[in-house]
Order: sequence, then C-alpha cells, then structure tokens
Amino acid sequence: MIRFASLHIDIVFLMLRFTQCALFRQVSIWGGGTMGGGIAQISAAAGIPATVVEVSQDRIDFSRKQIQASLTRVAKKKCDGDAAKMKAFVDNVMKNITFTTDEKAAAQADLIVEAVVENLDVKKELFARLDALAPKATIFCSNTSSLGIAEIATATGRKDRFGGLHFFSPVPMMKLVEVVQPDALKQEHVEKLVAFSKKVGKTPVVTKDTMGFIVNRLLVPYQMEAVRLVERGVASIPDVDTAMKLGCGYPMGPFELFDSVGIDVIKFVIDGWHKQYPEHPLFKPSKMVDDLIAAGKLGKKTGEGFYKYDSKGKKIE
Repeated sequence: MIRFASLHIDIVFLMLRFTQCALFRQVSIWGGGTMGGGIAQISAAAGIPATVVEVSQDRIDFSRKQIQASLTRVAKKKCDGDAAKMKAFVDNVMKNITFTTDEKAAAQADLIVEAVVENLDVKKELFARLDALAPKATIFCSNTSSLGIAEIATATGRKDRFGGLHFFSPVPMMKLVEVVQPDALKQEHVEKLVAFSKKVGKTPVVTKDTMGFIVNRLLVPYQMEAVRLVERGVASIPDVDTAMKLGCGYPMGPFELFDSVGIDVIKFVIDGWHKQYPEHPLFKPSKMVDDLIAAGKLGKKTGEGFYKYDSKGKKIE
C-alpha cells in the first residue's frame, strides 16, 4: 500500500511538472528588434518554441543576425570559449526559433507578445488583426514601457486575457520583468505570466496598469529632474552623475543612463505623459533635451548625447 501511495505521489508530481512545462507550448513575438529578438531568444533558450513575426525579409535577416550575435556572447561565457560547444549551444537555441512574415503564425500561439513601435494606434491596429487570427484561449501581452495596457486591449475582444510583459533592455541580461495586470485580466492568467517569466529566467514583479508601471514611473521623472538641475545651473552634468553614483550607489548616473537608453526614447515617454497631464510639473518638457534631439545627438547610438562616445560606445572623457 505504501509503495502504491508513493507511486501515486510520483505520478502526480510528474503531472504537475509536465503541466508547468507545457504552460505555453508556443510563443509568438511580433517585432524582431532589440526587445522582440531578446524575448524570442530567452524563450527559445528555456525550451519554449518561439516564432518571430516581422514585416519583411530584411527585418527577419536583421533579427536573426542580432539574436545569433547575442547568443554567441552568451555562449562565450557559458562554454569557456570552446568553439565546438559554442556552436552547438547557438545552433540548439536557434532551432527553437522560427522567423516569418506571415501573421497566420498567431493561429499556433498560446502566448503572443507584441514588441513593435511605441505607438498606441499601431499597437491597437495590430492587436485588432491578431484577435481575429488567434485562438480564443491565446493570451495577449504588450511589451510597452509607457502606454496603458487596458487602452491597447480595447482593440480586442479578450480583455480578460490581455496583460503586459515589460522586459528590460538588453533582455537576455536584465533580470526583471514587470507583469502588468489591468483590472479586467483574470488572476489565473496573471499567474501564468508570472510562471512564464520565471521559466525564461527572469524575476517577475506584478504591477497594476498605471502610467509607467513601477520602474519608468520612478525612473523617468528622476532623469528629467536631473536635467532641470543642470538647466537651473545647480550643478554640471558630470557632477550630477558622480553624486548619484557615489551618493546612492547607482551603477550609472542619470545622464549616463539617458545616453544608454536613448535620449529620444525618454523624450517620447515624457512627451506622452505631458500630453495626458499638461499641468504636472514632473512631466514638463526640457529645452536641453529638445535641443540635443534636434541636433541628432541621441546618446550612445549616435556617438553623442550628453557625453561623446567612441566607435565602441566607450565614453570619451
């Protein structure tokens, strides 16, 4: 009897493990850029087949090349530079990723994650199409960093299955993911998204669907206030960065972070918030930021922002 009871427990345990592993059998990611490609990479590396859907073959080629380069960097550390092991590692993960321009890929997905341009109308139009193509059981998520999840979900008929998965860049390296829970999203689906986040090696935090969620709601106003300190002549850019690194233990100062993320990205977020809340002092635009963008100085990606950078992205002192 004890033996049978033990066997029963083992079977139940294995069934639970299988259920967890089969949580999402197929993930489709719309957009294969920096964020979408990273999400596809970590999903595939965790054993979950991922499909990257892009608008053209050129974009597919770019995404594939970007993911392979990222995996090679991971393999160098993981395989101690052993060329054969590195190739095997990269090949095994890439076998788990499919690239296509066909939106019918939605029909095979248990989870769809959108990582396209940060534009509300574009996202809503995309999800309206996907809603007609995907099975009713498929969960939809946006990787938006600043737009309201509930508002995007209005383009679909599945508000109870529509949440946010906000990953951070670079996705393979950053450990955090914000699981965004609009009021209509069922708790059982929140739990699935939390489990998925853990399976792909991330630490999830659950947040309500509020402007900027947790990280950006705190981070962007902090960065803009740093700009206003300099604009008021309180301190220089390098001194503000040094103060925050040594005084608060931050790995980067606000201006270094500005340049790393992209000045245009931060401006896009703050402009959107300012449009919603024009009287809110934290969301006021900045002439310094506007002037840099007008001059094409967007940060590391252009070689100059608040600082100048060499061809390898290293800050020129």
